[in-house]
Amino acid sequence: MASAKSVVELRTNFFWKRNYMARVTVYSSANCAFCSRAKAMLEKWEIDYDEVRIDADAAAMREFVEVTNGARTVPQITIDGIPIGGFDELTELHMDGELDELMPSD
Repeated sequence: MASAKSVVELRTNFFWKRNYMARVTVYSSANCAFCSRAKAMLEKWEIDYDEVRIDADAAAMREFVEVTNGARTVPQITIDGIPIGGFDELTELHMDGELDELMPSD
């Protein structure tokens, strides 16, 4: 028989997994074709994202450099704060079926 504590943990984990949506952030700049393509793909796949324009805000640029470990190109995409790369890496993750694993959903 399961202890009361393990039942609570199971219920908490079940609730968390069913209701958790990963946070996706796209670091971008104006007139960036790959940024537009990455955002269009996320929208096509019905993945919500936050966009951070690094060309419009010095604080956003500092955040970009810190979060992406000094990346020099955009777009750069993070999932729950973990850098996954740019448009090519996003597409590759999707084609390999690995994007679904990174995106828990109901």
